[in-house]
Amino acid sequence: MAEVYARIAAQGDDRVWIHLVPRSEAQQAARSLADPSLPLYGIPFAVKDNIDVAGVPTTAACPTYAYTPARSASAVERLIGAGAILIGKTNMDQFATGLVGTRSPYGVARNPFSSGHIPGGSSSGSAVAVSAGLVSFALGTDTAGSGRVPAAFNNVVGLKPTRGFFSTRGVVPACRTLDCLSILTLTCDDAERVARIIAAYDPEDPLSRLDARESAFRIRNTASFHFGIPEREALRFFEDPDTPALYERAIDDLKQLGGIEVTIDFAPLREAAGLLYRGPWVAERLAALQGFVDGHAAEMHPVTRGIIEDAKRFSAVDVFTAAYRLAELKRQTDCMWDTVDVLLLPTAGTCFTVEAVMAEPLQRNTDLGYYTNFVNLLDLCATAVPSGFTGGGLPFGVTLAGPAARDGYVLGLADRLHRIRPAPMGAGRTPVPVCRATNESVVLAVIGAHLRGLPLNPQLVDHDALFVRESRTAPAYRLYELPCSVPGKPGLVRVSEGGASIDVELWQMPLDCFGQFAAAIPAPLSMGTVLLQTGEAVKGFLCESAAVENARDISTYGGWRSFQRSQRRTTLASG
Repeated sequence: MAEVYARIAAQGDDRVWIHLVPRSEAQQAARSLADPSLPLYGIPFAVKDNIDVAGVPTTAACPTYAYTPARSASAVERLIGAGAILIGKTNMDQFATGLVGTRSPYGVARNPFSSGHIPGGSSSGSAVAVSAGLVSFALGTDTAGSGRVPAAFNNVVGLKPTRGFFSTRGVVPACRTLDCLSILTLTCDDAERVARIIAAYDPEDPLSRLDARESAFRIRNTASFHFGIPEREALRFFEDPDTPALYERAIDDLKQLGGIEVTIDFAPLREAAGLLYRGPWVAERLAALQGFVDGHAAEMHPVTRGIIEDAKRFSAVDVFTAAYRLAELKRQTDCMWDTVDVLLLPTAGTCFTVEAVMAEPLQRNTDLGYYTNFVNLLDLCATAVPSGFTGGGLPFGVTLAGPAARDGYVLGLADRLHRIRPAPMGAGRTPVPVCRATNESVVLAVIGAHLRGLPLNPQLVDHDALFVRESRTAPAYRLYELPCSVPGKPGLVRVSEGGASIDVELWQMPLDCFGQFAAAIPAPLSMGTVLLQTGEAVKGFLCESAAVENARDISTYGGWRSFQRSQRRTTLASG
């Protein structure tokens, strides 16, 4: 707790917090934890300030609206019961109306990558708190993309569950039938661990689903899958010069993981998205705040007030007409899931400057919702993950979305996509771990004939192994061409000095398959521990030192593939 508060102090006035728990109270909460086996024992977290915490004011970023609840929201109760320690309540777009993070009387939470760019909203403070390393996870909400867009702009993970899988009791409504709590973390593995604490049927929430359960978020992996992308002409990047290439790279990464690209018709998704703010669903925001708006409109943020008051123009006939059209669009999009397992979308086409949003607040907000606004209307689940950086150093993110109740499947693919390239987590320097924390699988470093496309790779696939990403060993190894091996194989030997870094592929294999796989490895090869350049240790192929005494040292090639390419070039030249 001392370290957490030291980091918060070092940030200065970053406009992240609306209410900060006093350091002494957080330390007392830590002292009172008596059971180290609690699943979130001592983990610091934050909540968006439209989520109730007993004894702490809830403002929804509107001071006049503030009230002090006697009871915490269901999710907060479950998290504290699991050992997590609340640090504070975070800044947000007022009444969770916006994707920009600029609609708050408490100021604009500072984007840790560029103070001139928006942090995304409405869960802006929660995303920044996680990205800056102030808390380990944070709760936000997500009605139109409010947990996903700020995740993209802050280089963190944003999990938006199936509607009704997380209780919204104790959450200030935005569009009550569409509202979801969201989870912001540094990794999908962390998001899963938090989700499995708060996912449960809640009889006190009339919109809670009976099938809401922690097992719905158990990460599931698959070797082969189909993913949908919009037609290229339907994509919008709002004149950003860098993000189109980053999205194409994410498509290639999913293909590397075994995905098959399928082009889908984006038109019904886009039309559904338009219903959220341009249609009568905005009246649901007014329904949640009618009494307050009637008496305190002048004390609301002007943009928020304009959006909510505009709902008065819709009639009951408009609501039913739009509901019928949404049902038609949902029937059209349901057919999409016969051909694809997930959608791969940019989370947002670009990250706007604060100045650009202030100049055109409604249009820029609409632009940011291009890939997000339809998700809850069509009853989808989604996970947003980081996917690279622009030339200016701003984070870019993509979202994987799937049908309701496929949360674990979508989260599993998002997890693999997040780990395929070495990259820092949040605004820090620590790289994304090579593999997710699990007692059910083993990560293997593959160096030779088991590489993708080479003769022995089917042995990995037959043992349900999944490709994670390319990497390199620590500079502590020598690589040799083993004589008379069919098919050709290299031998990797660890040395005390004069070592080199060698290219490897990392694969994740179920633990119950690993023993059979390792038992079949012929001498002089064996399975041991391999150190990576990241400092992580994984299992991998090693070779007995006696077998390489007269073998050719090929370490200078940097890996088996490079050596093979050089041999082919030599053969062609000599031929």
